[in-house]
Amino acid sequence: MTLTVLEPEGLYPDTRLEQGILGPDVRILQGNAKASLAELPDSLLAEAEGLMTLRMAVPAEQVARMPKLKVVVRMGVGYDRVDRAACAARGITVCNVPDYGTQEVAEFAVLLALSLRRGLILYHETQRGPDPAPWAVLRSPLVRRQEVQTFGILGLGRIGSAAALRAKAFGYRVVFHDPAQPNGWDRALGIQRARSMEELLAQSDVLSIHCPLTRTTRGLIGERELRMLPRNAVVVNTARGPILDIDALERCLRDGHIAGAGLDVIPEEPPKDPIPSLLRAYRAREAWLEGRLVITPHIAFHSPEAWDDIRLKGAETMRDVLVEGRRTNVIPPEGD
Repeated sequence: MTLTVLEPEGLYPDTRLEQGILGPDVRILQGNAKASLAELPDSLLAEAEGLMTLRMAVPAEQVARMPKLKVVVRMGVGYDRVDRAACAARGITVCNVPDYGTQEVAEFAVLLALSLRRGLILYHETQRGPDPAPWAVLRSPLVRRQEVQTFGILGLGRIGSAAALRAKAFGYRVVFHDPAQPNGWDRALGIQRARSMEELLAQSDVLSIHCPLTRTTRGLIGERELRMLPRNAVVVNTARGPILDIDALERCLRDGHIAGAGLDVIPEEPPKDPIPSLLRAYRAREAWLEGRLVITPHIAFHSPEAWDDIRLKGAETMRDVLVEGRRTNVIPPEGD
């Protein structure tokens, strides 16, 4: 029996790689949607038994337009834009691709921390322009030796674990909090576990966020949590923007409690008016932020190799689940 898989975005010039993985009994259709599944005709969506999507959200109203749908593969780590409740109500299996970009995001998180903590961003910014800072050391609470600091990791999944190993290699004392990880995970990596998030925050000179966006993690780090960090801490977020309250971060940066921050993600991407006040100040190069903030456009995952993995592993996951009936990378419908 022939199965039909839809790739709605027309990501690739052909489907030879996918066809080779999915096999001759799978028909692959490509759409040309730019921003939403709503752009595609009912006739195309009605044929889809498998849906492979990278940028497209999968809300309930679009799920309803796919009466044959059995499997959704989100070609990335995060799955917050797939309506899992709507899929569960129909018995549709939701999967992600958790093992692409692991090295890239982990490296980028540690890179953000190091570039702030060793003053690279500070000196880069203050030496630019017609009136550079003196050719000398700048006294800044940002700059500290790594070995005297604790690198706190919130969420020790694949990326968090990879970040832990990299931070450890640079000399940080590494501590994590993740109630989902079994006892002994800390010993396997040679790091320490904090029993609560509060215990983690109290000792983190660098806080690096690596948890998924769920109902329980949305807004998880607000002003209360930021002020639990030691004074002059650095905050790094390469996970999802809504986990961190960006307005609270601005207040803590302004009054000096937080020394610096590195954000690869913000609450709404791309930003729309009214854009967050912190982003406006950053773009305006306001003096109080000089050398203290780095914002990048959700590109921590990027490398040619990571893009290859997205395509390959997305197709392999669809094959495993839709064609072979396995449970590869299945996201449970219950809980968060």
